[in-house]
Amino acid sequence: MRPCPALRLVALVLLSMLTLACQPRPDSPPEGGRFVQRELVHDGRSYRYAVFVPAATEARPLPVVLFLHGSGERGRDGHAQTTAGLGNWIRGQAGSFPALVVFPQVPGNEEWMGANARMALATLDAASSEFNGDPLRTYATGMSMGGYGVWEVALLAPDRFAALVPVCGGVRIPREARPTLFVTAVANEADPYTALATRLEQVPAWIFHGALDDLVPPTDDRRLFEAARAVGADFRYTEYPAGNHNAWDATYSDPAMWDWLFDQRLR
Repeated sequence: MRPCPALRLVALVLLSMLTLACQPRPDSPPEGGRFVQRELVHDGRSYRYAVFVPAATEARPLPVVLFLHGSGERGRDGHAQTTAGLGNWIRGQAGSFPALVVFPQVPGNEEWMGANARMALATLDAASSEFNGDPLRTYATGMSMGGYGVWEVALLAPDRFAALVPVCGGVRIPREARPTLFVTAVANEADPYTALATRLEQVPAWIFHGALDDLVPPTDDRRLFEAARAVGADFRYTEYPAGNHNAWDATYSDPAMWDWLFDQRLR
């Protein structure tokens, strides 16, 4: 007896639903670690942020990386900041990446300064507490706008971070079209580069930039590195000769950078 067409249609629909249900969510790695969404109320405002929880969590406390995104990932969805830079790279390393990663998000057209820098530190506190982050192995990295943000949060809490990795960031305004992008804590200093390097003299930092960057020119990072050398700060500088603004893909895929970062710890 031939099967009823209606029954065949129902079976096909059920099979399609089962197939979709078994597929991983687009914002989740196929295996290993996972991204979770959290919400924080800070200074009367509500912020959504994401946390990458590594696959192997038995070796606790976990090293913690605070990641500060660039201009294109601003918003309130709590997800966009995981789709470029470090979050995008981690998705391909979900089974082996050993650290907790905290992804706060700047709303609207705001910057990583003032309340948003304090919010980033608050998300770091919350995630470290929830997932048993290691206070001796806590790091900050960020790209572009987030590169500036690394200096912002480090100057707010200079004893918090074991090491810093700012990527294609800067200190002063990079161009006239972006007058709100600068490191506020040293903005009024006659020499902001020396002031920053002096205040963070004991915090190891590895700065990365593209030599051909036409959005945030490398001039600031070069001057900062020279100032750091002059005051004896523990800063490194790598410039990609053929690199433009996207210095983050090369940086986050560099095993030497991660080896160096995870070797640092507060003493």
